[in-house]
Amino acid sequence: MAPHMAASVQCSLFVILFLFIFVDTSNAHRIMFSREELLSIKQQTPVTISPNFIEPQCFLELLIGGTAIVCGRRKRRRGKRAGILVRLRQRGFRMALPAMHLANVRSLPNKMDELLLLNKTNRDFYSSAALCFTETWLSELIPDNGLHLPEFCLHRADRQKELSGKMKGGGICFYINKGWCTDVTVVSKYCSPNLESLFLNCKPFYSPREFSSFILAGVYVPPQADVSNALQTLSDLVNLSELKYPDSLLIIMGDFNRAKLNHELPKFRQHINCPTRDNNILDHCYTVLKGAYHSVPRAALGHSDHCLIHLIPTYKQKVKSAKPVIRTVKKWTNEAKEELQDCFDCTDWSVFEDATGDLDVLTDTVTSYISFCEGMCVPTKTFRIFNNNKPWFTASLNQLRKAKEKAYSNGDRTLYKTLRNTLTKEIRAAKRNYSEKLKKRFSSNDSAALWRGLQDITSYKKPFPTAEAKKGLADDLNAFYCRFERGATTPLPPCGQTAVSTTHLDISPPVSQFKLNIREQDVCRLFQRQNVHKAPGPDGVTPSCLRSCAVQLAPIFTQIFNKSLELCKVPSCFKSSIIIPVPKKPSITGLNDYRPVALTSVVMKSFERMVLTHLKNISDHQLDALQFAYRANRSVDDAVNMGLHFILQHLDRPRTYVRILFLDFSSAFNTIIPEILIAKLSQLTISPAICQWIFSFLTDRRQHVRLKDDTSGVRTTNTGAPQGCVLSPLLFSLYTNDCTSNDPTVKLLKFADDTTIIGLIQDGDESAYRQEVDKLVLWCSQHNLELNTLKTVEMVVDFRKHPKVLHPVIISNSPVSNVDSYKFLGSIISRDLKWELNINAILKKAQQRMYFLRQLRKYGLPQELLATFYTAAIESILCTSITVWFGAATKQDKNRLQRTIRTAAKIIGTHLPSLQELYSGRIRKRAENIIKDPTHPAYTLFNLLPSGRRYRSLQTKTTRHKNSFFPMAITCLNC
Repeated sequence: MAPHMAASVQCSLFVILFLFIFVDTSNAHRIMFSREELLSIKQQTPVTISPNFIEPQCFLELLIGGTAIVCGRRKRRRGKRAGILVRLRQRGFRMALPAMHLANVRSLPNKMDELLLLNKTNRDFYSSAALCFTETWLSELIPDNGLHLPEFCLHRADRQKELSGKMKGGGICFYINKGWCTDVTVVSKYCSPNLESLFLNCKPFYSPREFSSFILAGVYVPPQADVSNALQTLSDLVNLSELKYPDSLLIIMGDFNRAKLNHELPKFRQHINCPTRDNNILDHCYTVLKGAYHSVPRAALGHSDHCLIHLIPTYKQKVKSAKPVIRTVKKWTNEAKEELQDCFDCTDWSVFEDATGDLDVLTDTVTSYISFCEGMCVPTKTFRIFNNNKPWFTASLNQLRKAKEKAYSNGDRTLYKTLRNTLTKEIRAAKRNYSEKLKKRFSSNDSAALWRGLQDITSYKKPFPTAEAKKGLADDLNAFYCRFERGATTPLPPCGQTAVSTTHLDISPPVSQFKLNIREQDVCRLFQRQNVHKAPGPDGVTPSCLRSCAVQLAPIFTQIFNKSLELCKVPSCFKSSIIIPVPKKPSITGLNDYRPVALTSVVMKSFERMVLTHLKNISDHQLDALQFAYRANRSVDDAVNMGLHFILQHLDRPRTYVRILFLDFSSAFNTIIPEILIAKLSQLTISPAICQWIFSFLTDRRQHVRLKDDTSGVRTTNTGAPQGCVLSPLLFSLYTNDCTSNDPTVKLLKFADDTTIIGLIQDGDESAYRQEVDKLVLWCSQHNLELNTLKTVEMVVDFRKHPKVLHPVIISNSPVSNVDSYKFLGSIISRDLKWELNINAILKKAQQRMYFLRQLRKYGLPQELLATFYTAAIESILCTSITVWFGAATKQDKNRLQRTIRTAAKIIGTHLPSLQELYSGRIRKRAENIIKDPTHPAYTLFNLLPSGRRYRSLQTKTTRHKNSFFPMAITCLNC
């Protein structure tokens, strides 16, 4: 080959090699070079950039003659390796999260030779974004020169004798890869006998839109440290970092030994699941993301007893985790509302009444006409929603961004700088405008609009997607939801005749003379209170239409409601429902994993609310005293406190224990038999007309299941009350009202379909308890209620020194499983009657809401509005059932809760009431409300002394009983 030919080939190969190594082709489509630029590349000093920038799947077509380089992609060849590590090696520093190595090195200087060798030969090591080492054993006597790693920048936090009390050992350091990030700021350093930490804020060259930067936190907790103190200090440091950098992702890693950060900060997840020393996991990595990293153990460095952990990022960016959603919404502008109101004002509703005398035809005609007018007057808008959209990023900002990128591509530096500065100013202005918008939402007390804004800010998405349509799934679900159907029902006699006679009635019961009459102003008031964000029912009438045109639509619907009550008949279109299956959990194993959410007519729901008020006035004083659902001055706290009082009072006696049976019904509301319910309503002195109307409401109901792309056929059901109707919970409570316990040693607590049997066992005699369980099982079989034996569990509370092995309860030939804890009406009850698990759950929810508080502060809301949000969103979580558990909580758990309040106070910049103050106020208020209600089951526990100024204290023999609600409430009232 001629020398000049060889030189030309060598130059071309050098250019190709240079481009393959140094050009990031993952986003490039066409890069233009002149011949002079290409020839000058050979003479320039190569820039040291890792070859991991380039994806091997990309190919280059070098067209020297045309002075163009075309970059593209091709599909992965069949049989080529894939996986997390392969993707990491392909994308390099363009991964969503930084790839890192973590190890406890036990003297870093002694490991430098091995680190230099790894950095030269191991691709995964030298392409890591960060290296975190604990127990570096560094001091000020060891300079950085001897710790140099090529292409890495060292950041160290050595142990200080005056702070830790020790000179040797300890120490933390980070090596940050210059190819990943050069903008690194030291956030904080901390050193004490219990904790050493180093926080770095890194702004890499590439990061997903959801993270403005990454805060890397190195942590070392010595083996002999006070774990509780160390975790509290680390928690405060984490909260300060999140407060300072609310949009950054915090990655906490290091040697934790016996400490576990998620006990103190439940929202953080631990990602290292492989042993790091022997069979123990002592090195941890925490983030708030689920599945952020995959940990792989590597060989230990030198004679270190900890292995080297390779943290491979597995997080998927938000923009890639879900496809864009196309939505079509109606624009309810003031002009559209006025046009629709004028349309209904000009409507002569008497024409509809004169055209037909049939109630079903009249209702269908009116609702169809309203839907038609709404479609004509209200315009619609279609738009796309991306998963990582920012709420303040408008279309004009998007145009500016595209213009800036175009100027950069064209090489116009002057125009690029101008557009960049303009875009920065416009972004600040957009954020200020959005902040003002949030303030208005606070001022208008529109909580729904506020939460929508917060969801937009945080790119929130629902935890479980809607059910996907599969062939035949809709029909299978519809058949499954109608599995309790018993066929045709026996019709009741027409209105005005005697009530239905059943085998349950021996004599004619007294009948209430109170007649229900619907007034136009009541209908108008209910229409004006409609939630415009609720979905319409099968009739097509939307809540927005009812709210905007309440005055115009109230007269015609008042006539329809009164006519329905007069004829004791519910219109057919009001009884139709659309069932939307919502997955209960991420992995679906059967039809029972779909929760049936019924969409019914919003007009009918307003009608039901008026009937509900009427039924409550008649039946409330006749309900079982231990039925706590949907009654005035009753709550879940009262139900749990009453059950705990029975348990604790009984356990104060010797040779006692308690068996608690938590019953679970399969689709309880769907099992109501109308004939049996009407007989029970007649016994509660409800008028025959209302009984006939309720019978019509529950029978001949049409329903179909709707999935994303599939709809089932229509089925008619005569059994049960749909989940989603206003009347369903009360009707079920009335249906189960006669299900009570006759034995004083067995308590049966009810909160709608949540039923609990508490057996107070003395001297091992369980006959009464087992008899009541058998009695309840028989009652359920007679009333078409199906017990779910798989979810029905039992918990035994036994504090005897030598407890005996107890035989399980048998239901339907299946033994009931025994559990150590159970979530009862929102409170997690443990068999030792301690509240650590419940407080952990509360802290986890509160920590999730704290993120919203930081976001609102970032948008510049004033202290008053931030305090309002804290009270509504965070304090409400911390005070969930506080009267149940706070008195018996440990001092450590109370401090953990109080620390959350102190963090919120720092974010807001104002004083917030302590948890003790909140508990004292709520326990006093709850006790005063019980004293005012003689029908409350706990009313007899508050007895005044002869002086009339103090209440008689309850006798308690144990601390757990003394710290429960009722003894603490009496103590609080007597103070």
